[in-house]
Amino acid sequence: MVNKIQIKVVINGRVQGVFYRAETKNTADQFGIKGYVKNLPNGSVEAIFEGDRPSVTQMVEWCNKGPAAARVENVLAEEVETLSNFKTFMIKY
Repeated sequence: MVNKIQIKVVINGRVQGVFYRAETKNTADQFGIKGYVKNLPNGSVEAIFEGDRPSVTQMVEWCNKGPAAARVENVLAEEVETLSNFKTFMIKY
C-alpha cells in the first residue's frame, strides 16, 4: 500500500453506550482501514487506524463527529511510527 500510515486516536466525551465502536468499524470497513477500536476504563474510546494517508485522515475526521448519539468533546490523534500490519478492522472487548 502506497503511503501507508498508522494513527492512534483517543476519543473523549459521551462515546460509550452510543454504538461508537460499531459505527467506527462500519466506517473503517468502508474506507478500507485496518486496526481496532475499544472502550477504555475512563469512558473514552481508543482506536488504531492503519491504511493509506487519505483514508486514515478521513477516518480521524469522522471520529470528531461519530455516530448520531455520540457527543464528542475532543479527539487526540498521533501518528505511530511502527506499522502493525493488521489484517482486518476489529472491535476489541
